[in-house]
Amino acid sequence: MAQADITVNDGASAEKMTAADMARRVKMILIGSAGNLVEWYDFYAYAAFALYFAPSFFPNTDPVVQQLQAALLFAFGFIVRPIGGWLFGHFADRYGRRTALTSAVLMMCLGSLVIAVTPTYAQIGIWAPILLAFARVVQGLSLGGQYGTSATYLSEVAHPNHRGFFSSFQYVTLIGGQLTAIFVLLILQNFFLSTEEIKEWGWRVPFYIGGALAIFTAFMQRHLDETEQFTEAKKAAEKSGKKIGGLRQLMNYPKEIAIVVGLTMGGTTAFYTYTTYMQKYLKLSVGLTDEQTTMVTAGSLIFALFLQPLYGALSDRIGRRPLLIFFGVAGTLFTIPILTNLQTATGPWQAFFLIACAWIIVSGYTSINAVVKAELFPTAVRAIGVGLPYAVTVSIFGGSAESVALLFKSQGHESWFYYYLTGIIATSLLVYFFMRDTGKNSAMNRHE
Repeated sequence: MAQADITVNDGASAEKMTAADMARRVKMILIGSAGNLVEWYDFYAYAAFALYFAPSFFPNTDPVVQQLQAALLFAFGFIVRPIGGWLFGHFADRYGRRTALTSAVLMMCLGSLVIAVTPTYAQIGIWAPILLAFARVVQGLSLGGQYGTSATYLSEVAHPNHRGFFSSFQYVTLIGGQLTAIFVLLILQNFFLSTEEIKEWGWRVPFYIGGALAIFTAFMQRHLDETEQFTEAKKAAEKSGKKIGGLRQLMNYPKEIAIVVGLTMGGTTAFYTYTTYMQKYLKLSVGLTDEQTTMVTAGSLIFALFLQPLYGALSDRIGRRPLLIFFGVAGTLFTIPILTNLQTATGPWQAFFLIACAWIIVSGYTSINAVVKAELFPTAVRAIGVGLPYAVTVSIFGGSAESVALLFKSQGHESWFYYYLTGIIATSLLVYFFMRDTGKNSAMNRHE
């Protein structure tokens, strides 16, 4: 049996792990995570700089309407994510996780460079938002494939006794990607460009940076080791003459697919509320300045980043399900009070405190949701099993969160979104109550 198949409770086997093998696993996780960080940086640069580039693509004098139009294109990038989850998931299950990861990064590079060079509406008219939409489609396909493949890769290379901890780096790098985009914005704001210069042309800089980082990461991933679980599954399939992966095989796991959808609904809507939408919320609803908005957003993301491995390590001790239930219960009870008080926050420090409280709750989901999904499926369909139903759910709920919130705000009913988010979290809570604890009963610990 391969080392990656050591059972969680097999303490004797765990003690035999050599320092060299542990170093190899850590290296694989870091390089795999680097690709995830670059992917999410490129994707979130759009959200971080939308306040500045929206007037260049959408001719309207109302800033709320401009942001709504930009948010709709952001959501459009999510619509194609299921296609990316299917294509790259199928590819990763049949041909390997490493190649799928590298291909997804290169596709994200293309999308970022298209945004960087696209002329404005004043220069080419309607073709400007059309090209922007094309770039978002490319990025959406890439990200749809990246998530399932990355979650699968990190889970398979992690030591079985520490899967929760190491897999939490899925969201460490995801949050880190957005944080990097915010840091680029901070540096441009405070050291290089004025607000007017950023609005005029400086918003292109982060997309050039993202393209360069993607190329560098793809070069590093050329030497990434394939996971032992995939290698063993491929050998077994070759001996039996059967193909692995594919949508048809995935359909043999309807319960697991339903669990992925149910556990993702509340978590993804909350996550995108406190990440992509929060920057607009702090500016348009709370009334903070551009600099205060950026600082509060960056500070809360740093706080959230450090929570992920702590919660992941905790899940290795007490199980995954208690953390999910904590998120569901606390999210149902406290979402409305947090957002209501945030709307009337008197300054950046109060806003930061309230968002930090939200992250203490949401991290119960973000830190472990990747490993929970990976533990539901056998190796042969793990990448597509994680990626496809997740991407569908994120497209419906996570990707639309910002648009729904801005739509309610534009109609004068901003607080309706608070109840909308609470209802979705409460629905996911029902799934958490009735699902098994994947940390204690994982498909990754069984012969497949």
